[in-house]
Amino acid sequence: MSAMTVLGHPAEWLRRRVLDVIALPGRGTGIDYTRPAGDAGLFGPDSVVWTIHADFPGMMAGGICALMLQALHPLALAGVYNHSDFRRDPLGRLRRTIAFVSATTYAPTAGAQRQIERVLAIHRTVCGVALDGRKYSACDPELLTWVHCAEMWSFLHGYMCYRHARLPIAVQDRYYDETRRVAEALGARDVPRSAAGMDAYFARLRPELGCDARTLEVLGVLDNIRLPVPAAPWVRALFVGAGAALLPDWASRMLGRAGRARQRRDRRAKRLLRCSAPMLRAAMAGSREGIVARASRRVGADPARYYRVPTPGASSAS
Repeated sequence: MSAMTVLGHPAEWLRRRVLDVIALPGRGTGIDYTRPAGDAGLFGPDSVVWTIHADFPGMMAGGICALMLQALHPLALAGVYNHSDFRRDPLGRLRRTIAFVSATTYAPTAGAQRQIERVLAIHRTVCGVALDGRKYSACDPELLTWVHCAEMWSFLHGYMCYRHARLPIAVQDRYYDETRRVAEALGARDVPRSAAGMDAYFARLRPELGCDARTLEVLGVLDNIRLPVPAAPWVRALFVGAGAALLPDWASRMLGRAGRARQRRDRRAKRLLRCSAPMLRAAMAGSREGIVARASRRVGADPARYYRVPTPGASSAS
């Protein structure tokens, strides 16, 4: 028996456990990521977003970070609290986010557009009055911009942190400029299209953010999220801590995660995910059933290219 065969067993086991958590985004959506041949989708194989969103460790930790950031906006929090089953099924919420991001990133054009239209229809049903008396709507352009920025900032920083990649500002700018197209298709306006624009946006929004009992309840749900994998409490602590470690300092303070004991736990989780990330990445890269592999076959690209750090000189789809 070859070394490759022996090593293949643990890699396949790990891949299956990862897929158990994310529930293979794409299944049940009616999207065929392999056809029509040559369809570049919304971004195309030369985009930065194809590389950033292919990194499982960064996306998982970034997804947790994004949920924490989003909970700081009173109106975004009201929408989740009053119209979502997040408290009962936080993993389901995370899976739906991953499925939407995966579809808009890698699906053929028609499939990506269907997912955007589906989310638009859901948004039209989400409206109400927040605890402070303000009306909210998931169709509010400013609220859509906040949700988008929290996610894209978190995904990009998750990639850079757990990929050990110091991406040039030009590459970061391209990522924000590419991904804003999805936010704008959902109705967001004045979406930052550069790293400097994103920093300025967060600085401008900070006076509107806050942490109350509902915010802390959301954090408690994340801290106790149930995962369908062996050693679930350890895995949960790893990803929640690694996600929290991505938070900007100001957000950590607002969320009460700036204490020494909490910071030590989050930093420990960050180190552990950095150590285990290459193994997780290798397991996912070897899957022919993964979305990146299927989308790559559709456009005739080598999926291995999306596990390499992008450079400023790489071309981008228009």
